[in-house]
Amino acid sequence: MKESIVNESQFVKIIESSVNKKVGLFEQSKGRYFVRSMFAGAMLVFATAIGVYAADYINVGAPNLGKFVYSFLFAFGLLFILFLHQELVTSNMMYLTAGTYHKFISPNKTVKILLFCTLGNLVGAVLAAFLVAQTGAFSHLTAESFIVNTVNGKLGKDLALIFIEGIMANIFVNIAILGYLLAKEEISKIIIVFGAIFMFVFLGYEHVVANFGSFSLVAFSNYQAEAIQLLPVLSAWIVAWIANYIGGGLVIGLVYAWLNDAGMVLHD
Repeated sequence: MKESIVNESQFVKIIESSVNKKVGLFEQSKGRYFVRSMFAGAMLVFATAIGVYAADYINVGAPNLGKFVYSFLFAFGLLFILFLHQELVTSNMMYLTAGTYHKFISPNKTVKILLFCTLGNLVGAVLAAFLVAQTGAFSHLTAESFIVNTVNGKLGKDLALIFIEGIMANIFVNIAILGYLLAKEEISKIIIVFGAIFMFVFLGYEHVVANFGSFSLVAFSNYQAEAIQLLPVLSAWIVAWIANYIGGGLVIGLVYAWLNDAGMVLHD
């Protein structure tokens, strides 16, 4: 049996380097940091848009198969963010919490960056959703459209369910992030990202930035869903954000930082 070591230096050095870059950019140019955050929100909108558009096409000939296609295509959004070095708050929850544990960043600075990144993700998602909603692909949404059903379903959940599913969503997302960071080969990174993201999307779990985009796409489209009302939307976003932090920041970020405090030996 081959022994491999996920040692302290590998994980901790990755976290230290990533956190230092994020803090450096935030302190040197908040404008540039904000734009990177906006692009991350927009990438998830683009991935959502093609996913739901393809789902409607597929469901015409093969009802219910569209969800598989949507879940697969959505994973491209995270790949775009990772390869283009953009700032996504749900992955930063893991980075910055682990960095706080290892004292690479203060708790106060972690909170500031997470909130600033969230705002950038929201602005980027809303602007991208507005533009996409004006295109021909979204000019004929109906009550049967995949995205309308998806959004109505999300807003029909009670807050306790959103909370549990938000925790689970960001556990999957940060499994994808950790796999991307620790895998050696590009193809391995891609497979891990696609696998983890497909799982959380297919299960219908709640990711706050993805919901920024999907809710906005319906709100800006020709279809006016009764469920798109300010208070339910804000409540769903806030609860999902808190839950995403627990899943990504505490369950993955804090625990993984603790596990790697003195190194961890694994066996292949």
